[in-house]
This record gives sequence, structure tokens and C-alpha cells, in this order.
Amino acid sequence: MKFGVENTAHYAVLSLQEENLNSLLAPDLKSEFIILHNKGAKNLILDLSEVKYVDSSGLSAILTANRLWKESSFVLTGVEHDAVKRLIDISQLDNIINIIPTKQESIDFVMLEEVQRSFEGEDAAEGEE
Repeated sequence: MKFGVENTAHYAVLSLQEENLNSLLAPDLKSEFIILHNKGAKNLILDLSEVKYVDSSGLSAILTANRLWKESSFVLTGVEHDAVKRLIDISQLDNIINIIPTKQESIDFVMLEEVQRSFEGEDAAEGEE
């Protein structure tokens, strides 16, 4: 499986560099999600801009990432190809996962959520005093 990872203190961007996210690649992608999560990636942005087709196994891998980052942020970006858009529509994935058009907008979204969580944490700590 070909992919790239950009790690920062606040998020990781995994860019899948494959045309098909199918049953051949999904197990490797799930493993990579687990590795990133275990290494402490606070938030994850999955970039599918090069992906032209996703099957049910690929959908399952995406949902695995969503579960791993449920306490923080998981964002899907680069959903550009018609077959991928159709699968998202049919599966109603857009009701479950944050899907944002561009990588930069996704980064901005994740950073905003980080700020909001830090304020919520401060409010909770002040309430305990």
C-alpha cells in the first residue's frame, strides 16, 4: 500500500496514494490507523484525493479510523471522484464523519476543534475548584 503521512503535534494527515481502497488494501490501512493511534496522533485527516474507488472493505477501514479518533477529530478529505462520492451518499457516511473538501480546510477544522476542546477542559477544571 502506498501512502504518505504528515505528522504534527496536533494532527496527522494520511494521504492514500492508491486508486482503489478495496479488500486488498483495507487491512493494511486499518493497521496503519492503529499504528498512528498508538503512536499518539491526536487527530487524523484521511486524504482520499487520489482514490477513485472504495468498496465495502474500504468503508470499513474508514469507519475504523472514525472509532479510533472518536474522542478527538477524524476528518475525511479529498473526496473528489464520483464513485467515492456515490458510496458516501449511499452509505450516508456524511452523517457520521466530518467530510471537508480540502486538506487545508480540514487542518483548520481540526485546529479549531483542538482550541474548543482546550477551552472546554479549562471550563471543567474551573468548575472543580
